[in-house]
Amino acid sequence: MAAVLACGEGAVLSHISAGELWNILRRDRQPSSAAVRPSMPHVTVPGEARSRRRVRVHRSRTLFPGEVTRRAAIPVTTPSRTLTDLRRLLPQPQFAQALRQAEYLGLAIDLDLDPDHTRSELEARFLALCRRHRLPRPEVNVRAGSFIADFLWRSHRLIVELDGYRAHSGRAAFESDRRRDLQLKRLGYEVVRLASHQVDGEGRTTASALRKLLASGRK
Repeated sequence: MAAVLACGEGAVLSHISAGELWNILRRDRQPSSAAVRPSMPHVTVPGEARSRRRVRVHRSRTLFPGEVTRRAAIPVTTPSRTLTDLRRLLPQPQFAQALRQAEYLGLAIDLDLDPDHTRSELEARFLALCRRHRLPRPEVNVRAGSFIADFLWRSHRLIVELDGYRAHSGRAAFESDRRRDLQLKRLGYEVVRLASHQVDGEGRTTASALRKLLASGRK
């Protein structure tokens, strides 16, 4: 709050600091470059306000009243404006993580930000694989029967489940996954399970196999 007050009328907390206030960024996952130093508060000011010591001042002529609110009594950019600012500041993987977190928290987000609905880094990398190899975009984390499928090509009746080691190791997880697959097959879905190395190290082969399955299952 002190940093905002020091920057004068119309100043609001923004960028990295706003991301922290909205709980969409974590201090231990921020880049260490000078532009996004976590120890320095980020404040956006209208027009040509002066720089301040120990404050990262961003000047903007396009900060509209609808993009400003209060949280914990602190003037701050809205979640959507915060993410718009972070998109220009953060590396893409960190921005994608912040976007997923905002979506998970149920914060109001503009559709232009295109949330991808992924819930993990592995899911985000798989979606990037689909884009890179020009596979049809699947639905992400959606209901299929009584289950939530990681990725679903609905018209092709194809589901991809990603098996991260931590979440799917052990006998109980193994047996649960097989029961789930059986139920989905009974509903007419083809279920493909992929490990992380098939996404990260065998992308071309994985994409080729999925393309063939999509072609054979086209409705």
